[in-house]
Amino acid sequence: MIVTSTEEDPVVRLDGVHKTYGKGAGAVPALRGLTLDFAPGTFTAVMGPSGAGKSTFLHCAAGLDRPDAGSVVLGGTDLASLSEVELTLLRRERVGFVFQAYNLMTALSVADNITLPLMLADRRPDRSWLHEVAERVGLADRMRHKPAELSGGQQQRVAIARALAARPEVVFADEPTGALDTRTARQVLQLLRDVVDDLGQTVVMVTHDPVAASYAHRVVFLADGRYAQELARPTADSVAERMTSLGQW
Repeated sequence: MIVTSTEEDPVVRLDGVHKTYGKGAGAVPALRGLTLDFAPGTFTAVMGPSGAGKSTFLHCAAGLDRPDAGSVVLGGTDLASLSEVELTLLRRERVGFVFQAYNLMTALSVADNITLPLMLADRRPDRSWLHEVAERVGLADRMRHKPAELSGGQQQRVAIARALAARPEVVFADEPTGALDTRTARQVLQLLRDVVDDLGQTVVMVTHDPVAASYAHRVVFLADGRYAQELARPTADSVAERMTSLGQW
């Protein structure tokens, strides 16, 4: 059963989540009893070395993969209670995704790429909201363009607008600036921070970059599939120092 969250609930909660890939001697533990909360209207960066479990965390938290043990609750809904069809509907209607590779449909216009999740859900777009989103991401004059006619930064802005179009409870971003130059990356990161501060969106971003992490309200560090520690009000220098002190570089 799908349940709507209250303002007091975390938007996402992982409780004792375990995930292992493979079996027997070849088994590789990716998450080992991970417990984390993400409050509404916050921007959290998740960091750690290769193999720390960042991608597995994101996949489990977003309902893209099921944990072996423990629970993932999104907006008051225990994902383990959902069938595959219900889980697909939840991801489509209540979760937004921003990936490094943009994942845009090249044959569609910017406007159609942004509204694609709504069309797939057979939902009528809220034109005033879409206009606000397009203005917010700086694409109001590019809505009829195709992705190939846009810069990398503009394409990532389309991906962010698409993630916001359905008014999701949480947006998951996986290395969203990894393919961008420094100046464009900072513009995209500021945009993510703005949609949190100005629109009350919740963003959870996996990154390896201390500068990217400095745009978040807090940074959560993973190591060996476990919660290691976290840092509030991060700066690029404080994130880099914490990573070094954890022996993660």
